[in-house]
Order: sequence, then structure tokens, then C-alpha cells
Amino acid sequence: MSAAAAVAAVLATDSAPRGAVAGVVTDAGRDIAAGGLADLAGTPMTTETAFDIASVSKVAATTTAILRLVSRGEVGFDDPVDRFVPGTSCAPGTTVRHLLQHRAGLWEWQPLYLDHAHAGDPAAAADAIPLRYGLDEGRHYSDLGFLLLGRIIAAIAGRPLDAAVRELVTAPLGLSRTGYGPFAAPVASSSLGDAAERRMVATGEPYPILAADRTFAWREDEITGSVNDGNSFHAAGGISGHAGLFSTADELLTLGAALAAPERHPELWHPDVTADLFRDGPDAGQALGWRSDMVAVGGRPTRMLWHPGFTGCALGLVPGTGTAAVLLSNRLFAPEPAPTEALWRTALPALLGDNDLGGNDLDDNEGTRTP
Repeated sequence: MSAAAAVAAVLATDSAPRGAVAGVVTDAGRDIAAGGLADLAGTPMTTETAFDIASVSKVAATTTAILRLVSRGEVGFDDPVDRFVPGTSCAPGTTVRHLLQHRAGLWEWQPLYLDHAHAGDPAAAADAIPLRYGLDEGRHYSDLGFLLLGRIIAAIAGRPLDAAVRELVTAPLGLSRTGYGPFAAPVASSSLGDAAERRMVATGEPYPILAADRTFAWREDEITGSVNDGNSFHAAGGISGHAGLFSTADELLTLGAALAAPERHPELWHPDVTADLFRDGPDAGQALGWRSDMVAVGGRPTRMLWHPGFTGCALGLVPGTGTAAVLLSNRLFAPEPAPTEALWRTALPALLGDNDLGGNDLDDNEGTRTP
């Protein structure tokens, strides 16, 4: 395994990010390396640099918090949503499992901050949006679904989401540089303003925009230490179930290794619950929260759970082994940014050995706001 080789490979791509950090942990040890620049001012990237991990928040914070709550018996994967959060747009019978599998029928994305009738209340703005698909009709990767999961966690824990994630996930694992922003240096910049969402609103691609009024005071400056995602920043104060978490390579590897060897952490999660969480559902390549893929480790086909983030970050783990890998980058500063998945697949051979990654037919577009 070689984190330095992974960083070098990513920085040598045609659409290289300004900088990257990569790492891997196995029972044999931990290896982390950094290269390139963290921001437009030319600050060197280091292994201590924190990143806005975007949609990796869905697994590192939200899914893992749900895992702990299920392991403690405070919620079940098949409990109905309206038991915890009434009045949503979800169809009757929608469960926590449906949300984790992206099968609840909710819209993939909408700019909640354009709903001036519910300004300052992202929950009300989300609840006012009708379903786009039928319940269990298929997998449609949804930021709105994970926004709702964040509300469910807060309702069960009886405290705001950031405090709940701290109690359920980061504090038990001793993660002091993992949390919601604003985040202190050293931290990588994520982009120049709201360029991606501004384009999505202006074009209606890849999702039609329901709001009639498209005017908005977009961010124009370099985003550093504040969440990149518009719904999280503009509507939810930086704290949401679908995005907003910051972390370092070292701490994400600690989290990934703990999840990849649940039997070593019975005080945190029950192995049977973890097995259910990690099992693919009706859609190949989609477990609860996590995606799944086949990688070659030591020449053997091996199932890996992973998740990408729009800013250029990804986390993966091999269940039952204690092995985890991470890639953190600021891909959006490249003239023609490569998809996060492409950077991840470039890094994995150096991190895990010879890899032959099998694709899947999931419906995401990494060139859009959602990964």
C-alpha cells in the first residue's frame, strides 16, 4: 500500500485537483500522504489538513449515527418516518430504510434557500415539496432524504444534529477534528463561490427547479472553512444530514476502520445491525447509506463499501477486515474538474493493490451538485 503513490496518481490526472490527501489503514498499519496546494493562496497541503467532505457526511455522520441508535434499540431500520417526524411529504409507510436506500420517492435536489415563503426553515421548505416518485419505485439518490434523516436523528436524540453526531459518533471514537463548520485552519478551500449551484438553478439541469423566484445573493469568494453545499450553508446553518461535515484523512480512517471491524467495538454498534446496514438492498451497489463495489485486494475480488462527495472526497471500507481507505481533494479548482469517482478509482490501485473496479448502474452524476 502507498498513500504517496495514490496522491501522485491523482495529481497527475488531466483534470488534477490543486491538492490531495490519501490514506489507508489495515491491520498492518496506517499510511497517509499529502501533496499539492490547499487553497488559491498556495498553502501547502498536509496530512493534517481538514476538508469539507460534502456527501461523505451522509455515511460518516448520518448513517453512522443511525447505526448507533439502532444498536441501542432507540430506532429500527423499518420504523416509519412519521413516528419521529410527522408532517413530511413522505408517503404513508415510508421507513428509515427507504430513506437510507434512496427509495422514498423524494426529489434528488431542490434549492431550499429559494423558498422565500419558508425562509429560515429548511424543514418546512422540504416538507412543502411533493414527492417526485412513488414509494419504493426505484433508487433515486436524494439529498432531501438525508436532510430528513438528520431531522430524525435530532428528534430521537433530543438535541440538534451536530450535538447528536458528536455524542453518537465523533466523541466515542475520539475524533476531535471531525465536525460541522465553520472550521478552523488548517483546512482546504472547496471552490470559488456557489458556481455549481448557480449553474444548476440557471439551467434547470440536471433537475427542474420548482421555485418561481430564481434570484439569490450567491457567494462569489473562495470558500474556506464553511460548507460548500448551498442547502446546508444558506438554508440549514451549515448543519444538515446530507452535507456539512469536515474531517481529516486520519480521523476518517479511524472511523472507517471501526466500522470495518464492528466486532472490535461492541460498545458502539452491534455486529448484526452492522451486517444489515452493509447488505445491498433491492438495488445492486446500494446498501443502507453506503454504496458497494467490487475491488481487487491482493488479487482477490473484494466487496468494498464507499461513498463519494461533491467536493472531491471519498471514504471506503472493507467489511470484516478493519481496512479503510480515504481520498480528500479540492477537485473543483481544476479547470475541468474530474468526477470524484474517477479520482477515487485512480487512487485505489496504489492504496489497495491491483484493482479491477466493477461499475454499477446507479443514477448519479458527479458533475452535478449531488455525487
